[in-house]
Amino acid sequence: MQLKVAPVTRDECSPDEWQARVDLAAAHRLAYMHGFSEGIFNHLTLMVPGRSDRYYQIPFGMHWSEVQASSFMEVGFDGKVKRGSGDVERSAYAIHMPMHRAKPKHCAAVFHTHMPFASALTRLEDPRIKEIGQTEVIMMGKIAYDDSYDGPAFDPAEGERLAKILGDKTVLFMANHGVTTVGTSVAEAYDRLYYIERVAQVQLYAMWTGQRLKQLPEAIVAKTRVPSGSEMSAGMPKYDPPPAVRHFEALKRILDRKEPDYKD
Repeated sequence: MQLKVAPVTRDECSPDEWQARVDLAAAHRLAYMHGFSEGIFNHLTLMVPGRSDRYYQIPFGMHWSEVQASSFMEVGFDGKVKRGSGDVERSAYAIHMPMHRAKPKHCAAVFHTHMPFASALTRLEDPRIKEIGQTEVIMMGKIAYDDSYDGPAFDPAEGERLAKILGDKTVLFMANHGVTTVGTSVAEAYDRLYYIERVAQVQLYAMWTGQRLKQLPEAIVAKTRVPSGSEMSAGMPKYDPPPAVRHFEALKRILDRKEPDYKD
């Protein structure tokens, strides 16, 4: 059965709006390619450029492998579809809308997944990332932990609660549930999604050996750790554009070769 939705054309959008749609479509395709998706559930959303009252969301029932730039609905903070067509998945609205509304710049992009390795850690009594490697330590200053699971999120009060727990961090581990990453752009949120899953994967592999984990010395941790809200630790070279943007552009080049229709 074909999913019946009315696409939004490029001519209906400003250049900034269309680029935002292209980037968000790329994030959905890449997340499927990297094994981060879970059927038709989980949600990658983005504030509509130039607007403070709405965000992009795919119609409920669309698979991430088929998302295109024209697919997105514009969903208002009141829960109504302002442009495009389709059903608004309730848990996406309940989690994402309050985070976008509370912190429209910090949480311009909100990516929530049940990707396997990070989600496995959320099932442990102690889900914390350990100071056992360079990438782990770089990510640690960006992570907040929600230690309670209150059931499926159908009330925006849950998104408000999560926004408070997140604070100025950019990665949220949600107990017995999954993870959420945020950013000022699609590139930032996807970069964090990619690396937190790799960090979780490597930590679980190390734990599965049954050997004692090799803790990094405190002085090395202090030298390596990236402060909350920062992309790089002290002493690291400053790049323009920053690494997250370069990473995402490289990933989009893969899509350009394999699945160029994501831009349609």
